[in-house]
Amino acid sequence: MLGGSFLGDARDRLLPAAIPFRFFAAAAVFYVLAWAVLLAASDLPDFTGGLGPVLAAIHLLTLGVLAMVAMGASFQLLPVATRQPLARTWPASLCFWLLSGGTVLLAFGMAEGASLAMNSGAISVTIALLIFATLTADNLRRARGLPVVAAHGWVALIALLGVVGLGLALSFDFQHGFLADHQAMALLHMLLALFGFMGVLALGFSLILVPMFALSQTPPPRLGGLQLALAFLALIFVTGAVLSGIAWLFWPGIAAAMAATGIYLWQMQHVLKSGMRKRLGLSFRLIRTSWVTLPIAWLLGLVILLDLPFPNAPVGFGFVVLVGWLLTFLLGVLQRIIPFLASMHIVDENGQPVLMSDLTPELPLQVHAGLHGVAVLLCLAGIFLQSGVLVQIGAAAGLTGALAYAGFVISVSLRVFNATGSKSANG
Repeated sequence: MLGGSFLGDARDRLLPAAIPFRFFAAAAVFYVLAWAVLLAASDLPDFTGGLGPVLAAIHLLTLGVLAMVAMGASFQLLPVATRQPLARTWPASLCFWLLSGGTVLLAFGMAEGASLAMNSGAISVTIALLIFATLTADNLRRARGLPVVAAHGWVALIALLGVVGLGLALSFDFQHGFLADHQAMALLHMLLALFGFMGVLALGFSLILVPMFALSQTPPPRLGGLQLALAFLALIFVTGAVLSGIAWLFWPGIAAAMAATGIYLWQMQHVLKSGMRKRLGLSFRLIRTSWVTLPIAWLLGLVILLDLPFPNAPVGFGFVVLVGWLLTFLLGVLQRIIPFLASMHIVDENGQPVLMSDLTPELPLQVHAGLHGVAVLLCLAGIFLQSGVLVQIGAAAGLTGALAYAGFVISVSLRVFNATGSKSANG
């Protein structure tokens, strides 16, 4: 299957513009807030868990940016990939309000140690994620196309159920202390969220989005299936290691994860090499950068397992995975998806679709790409050198870049909202 055919099918299954674009616009705002909160904090190098601004910033990124974009993209792109329309659209809008409001409450409660706000936010976020899981499961159940992508979706949903259950328990445990090992459950919550839910979704969507961008054939299903099997095996071993306390189970887990990564990166390079479109622009600088960080993350994982004397390796590992890989990959993909979807909703005075290039201003995106790279490098340097000042300088660069990126996302979103007007349904 050529990636271009995915483009053609998308027009026939467009949702009301307000549904995906409100998710994307909100994610841009939370992206700014996350860097702003991290700028106000100075204890990232010393972070070992617990309430405070760092935990709030982490959840502003994971829920406000990653989950928000995952929802908006999945609601629009999964029906295209599976060739099944979304059964209902109003629950998608409900997801947005519950997730956005819940993330604000949760982050505020975490930053200030306010249990009522934190627990209320956790409940709201949990309901949003469960509705999302139900809608996605219904779509996957009826799927007729791209079974490998659908299989990635099922594994991501299984992991999401674990993330939701653990997240709700951890939130209430801060006040009531009923978990036997809060830190172990927090570790499993993080691993399932980053690798199980968002990570597997990123692997699955890459199989259709990267060929679409590069105008290339999709990778062979067998390779995609092997990639997923290894990723799932890694999740099983890691979950078993945390729950049982048997440390050696981490070793087959990281081995399976590294093998899945190798297959994934080989597929992506093959897709780009065989694609008809060679000049992929600024967005793919971000995407390629995110791919480079994956092996770095596994090297840090090995450092942790071997207990080598490397300063702040656990914090560095989490930062590389969350910001270096997932966030950078998502920002690169979103930079392509937003103009693509917008061009299907906006027409010029002659009734013709607006060109994607007219909806992709170069300057703010160049500013963002440069400052995002600087932010990641400076924050990592601050983590490894145990320098809060370096982290804050990096966060300032990240905040400035996020403002530029938010300007791009919100300006395109406003053009879409103005163009569609009364066509936007469901509030």
